Amino acid sequence: MKVEFAPINIPLKRRIQTVAVLQWIFSFLLLAEFCCGFFVILILGNFWFLAVLYLLWLYLDWGTPCAGGRRSHWVRSWTVWKYFREYFPIHLIKTSELNPNHNYLLGFHPHGVLVAGAFGNFCTDPPFKNLFPGLTPYLHIMPIWFGCPFFREYIMSAGMVSASKESVSHVLSNKGGGHASVIVIGGAEESLNAHPGSLTLNILKRKGFIKMALKHGAHLVPVFSFGENELFKQVANPKGSWLRNVQEKLQKIMGFALPLFHARGVFQYSFGLIPYRQPIHTVVGSPIPVKQNLNPTTEEIDQLHALYLQKLKKLFEEHKGNYGIPAHKSLIFE
Repeated sequence: MKVEFAPINIPLKRRIQTVAVLQWIFSFLLLAEFCCGFFVILILGNFWFLAVLYLLWLYLDWGTPCAGGRRSHWVRSWTVWKYFREYFPIHLIKTSELNPNHNYLLGFHPHGVLVAGAFGNFCTDPPFKNLFPGLTPYLHIMPIWFGCPFFREYIMSAGMVSASKESVSHVLSNKGGGHASVIVIGGAEESLNAHPGSLTLNILKRKGFIKMALKHGAHLVPVFSFGENELFKQVANPKGSWLRNVQEKLQKIMGFALPLFHARGVFQYSFGLIPYRQPIHTVVGSPIPVKQNLNPTTEEIDQLHALYLQKLKKLFEEHKGNYGIPAHKSLIFE
C-alpha cells in the first residue's frame, strides 16, 4: 500500500483541528478503559481511601444519569470543541422554529461509526443554543457508560444522559417545556451499516421512541446528518458474512457494536483512526405535533411511526441535492 504523507507546510490551525479530533477519538475509544484502569490502581495502591470515597459518591449519585445528568457550560464551551467542529466542518441546519414552550424528541439519523455530528451539535456550545434559544438538548447514550468511574462525570458534563426509559421520561416530563431529548434511533446495530454512501437506517422495528413521545406529548423532530457515514471506511461486512455474524453476536452480548473501521492518521492520509475531513450537515426537520396519550394502542403507535418515517424521508429528499447525494438515491428502511 502506498502511503500518502501530509504536506509539511500545513497551516497551524489545521494541525490544531487534527489534535482536537485526536483527543475526541481517544475519549471515545480509550478514555473509559483508562479511567477504569486508574480506579483499579487507586484501589490496589496507597490511595485506596480515595477509591472508597469515590465509591460512596458513586452510590449516592447513581441515579443522576437518569435524572437529567449534570452538564457543565464550561466543559461544553471548551475551545477544543470549536476546533473539533471546524475540522470536518460540522454544521447544524435549522429548517423550522421549535417553540421552547414544548418538549421535543429529536430522532437522529444515521448513527455513523462514532456519531460525530450528534456530539458536535448537541454536546458542545454554541451551535444548538444559538439556533434554538430556550431549548436544552440531552443526548441519550447507552447506560453502560455511566457505570464507568470518572468517565461518567466527563460525559455527563457534556450533556449526555442515559438512554433508559426512565431517563427519557425524566427529560420529557419538564412541565415548562424547553427540553429536547436527542436519541440516535438506529443504535449500535446501525453502526455496522456505516459505510461511505450507505443510506440504510435501522428503524422499522424501533418504535419505543414513538411510544415515549405519545406518553409525554413530546413533539417529534426528524434529524438527518448528511456526511455522517463518510467519515470512516469499514472492513466489508455484508449481512450473512462470518464477520457480520460475529459482530451481531457480540453486539447482543455486550450491548454495543464493534465496527472494524479505519480512515487516516495524523501525519499521513492512508491509514489510521482519525476521521476523514468530510463536511457534516445535520439538518433539523419540522416538528410533528404529538398529543399526549398515556396509554397509546399499538395501532396509534404504528400510525405515528409511519408518519415519522414519511417526514424523515421528505426531509432527506428535500435536502439531499444540497449535500452531494445523487437524485436517484433514497433512504432504505430496515
